[in-house]
Amino acid sequence: MMKFSSQAVAKPYFVFALILFAGQILFGLLMGLQYVVGDFLATAIPFNVARMVHTNLLIVWLLFGFMGAAYYLVPEEADTELHSPKLAIALFWIFAAAGVLTILGYLFVPYAGLAKMTGNHLLPTMGREFLEQPTITKIGIVVVCLGFLYNIGMTILKGRKTVINMVLITGLIGLAVMFLFSFYNPENLVLDKYFWWWVVHLWVEGVWELIMGSILAFTLIKVTGVDREVIEKWLYVIIGMALITGIIGTGHHYYWIGTPEYWQPLGSFFSALEPLPFFAMTLFAFNMVNRRRREHPNRVATLWAMGTGVMAFLGAGVWGFLHTLSPVNYFTHGTQLTAAHGHMAFYGAYAMIVMTIISYAMPIMRGRSNGNSNRAQVVEMWGFWLMTVGMVFITLFLTGAGVVQIWLQRLAEDESALSFMATQDELAIFYWLREVAGVVFLLGLVAYFVSFFVKGDERVVQ
Repeated sequence: MMKFSSQAVAKPYFVFALILFAGQILFGLLMGLQYVVGDFLATAIPFNVARMVHTNLLIVWLLFGFMGAAYYLVPEEADTELHSPKLAIALFWIFAAAGVLTILGYLFVPYAGLAKMTGNHLLPTMGREFLEQPTITKIGIVVVCLGFLYNIGMTILKGRKTVINMVLITGLIGLAVMFLFSFYNPENLVLDKYFWWWVVHLWVEGVWELIMGSILAFTLIKVTGVDREVIEKWLYVIIGMALITGIIGTGHHYYWIGTPEYWQPLGSFFSALEPLPFFAMTLFAFNMVNRRRREHPNRVATLWAMGTGVMAFLGAGVWGFLHTLSPVNYFTHGTQLTAAHGHMAFYGAYAMIVMTIISYAMPIMRGRSNGNSNRAQVVEMWGFWLMTVGMVFITLFLTGAGVVQIWLQRLAEDESALSFMATQDELAIFYWLREVAGVVFLLGLVAYFVSFFVKGDERVVQ
């Protein structure tokens, strides 16, 4: 059973996160089909709109997942009730309403009209990738974040101060602070892109890694029974490497945007070290599971935790390293190789850690302290493997498309180099295969959802 009743406020956050996740995948499949059937729903949902919805849903559902994780684990770590469950529920509805209205605005209002409707001319912030939200939505996000940080912070202040809670709150504060740069929209394009990366890069390759590490540490303590001191030492090492490499590694985004040339050696060196914290996270997860003192009945939560380490290392680490050195990035920048890295990195590092905490916490919030039934866990494992294998093949097919794209468009001699659109025609087979892998991923997500409704005995998965 839950240690504190206020932990239950995490449940609506988790449920809504998964609903948005499903929406993200559906729009991803739509975009994948539009790559090869260009006029499919082109008038109803143009590609640029589908892409905007796809990426915005990714960010918002992960934020809901992070908030739900914090509301669940902070009271247990602090050994006290949440400061204000009512505030947590109120912020949920505010954030959910803002998110839904923004997505509907993307779908049914031309973007220029949406900007005019929401008063973007008063404080221009719209029109940038991942930060397309109207200014009024951004202000709402800031209000929600402040209320959320107040609620979490007051809970930690009145309770026990653990390493996990302190790392988590540091990451959450960093998330909120870095988002403030989304309001800075200078007319100079180089300056704009320079600080734009302070939101995007310092989220996913900086403070989000602290959030990821703390959630993983909490889950591993629960499912392995390994001493807290051992796990906390690993956590210190991981976040230290993540911050050192991530902050200066931002330079690998500055290579070709008009910034000084010294960013090329700086960005290359430190971003080449960025796989280290993810590799340490993989060792961390497997080491803790091998040293476990008990066999936790929720085997599938352990599977998600181990999968997070492996897939994060492959997606963010290995595929990131493939094109992070400036002489290589000169040819690979903006190709499908970038998309391959982005897909596996986001799935492995952040989607899977949210699924990990949901897999552990949701059964407990539903009154099943030993996890879901044997049958339900088997179905969820099918979901895990279908989604993970699907994402591996999405990444491989996009990698193949990227390599061919570089060969035909970037490395070829001037007279034999193909144009962008002619190159896209040559990549059609990779895009069709990517779409098939996306359908496999969707089937895995369906299996994951079905597992919530499977009943059965409480036996441990064998």
